[in-house]
Amino acid sequence: MSKVRGAVVIDTEACKGCNLCVVACPTDVLKLHEHVNLKGYNPAYPANHDACTGCKICALVCPDMCFTVYQYKPEKSA
Repeated sequence: MSKVRGAVVIDTEACKGCNLCVVACPTDVLKLHEHVNLKGYNPAYPANHDACTGCKICALVCPDMCFTVYQYKPEKSA
């Protein structure tokens, strides 16, 4: 049985860089960007896509609902 993987999409213009998602992520996928968005905040971004399990904790703790999390099963390699 293959593991479920995840993918995170972040609305970087809505993100205020509160860092709650970065701290809550159990697999250290997220980091705060060094560049600012149009509102002057350092938004979160997925720095380590491959580690994402699709647990959705980031979406649960985000006060601004900036996250869309997808879960998928990777195709079996031959």
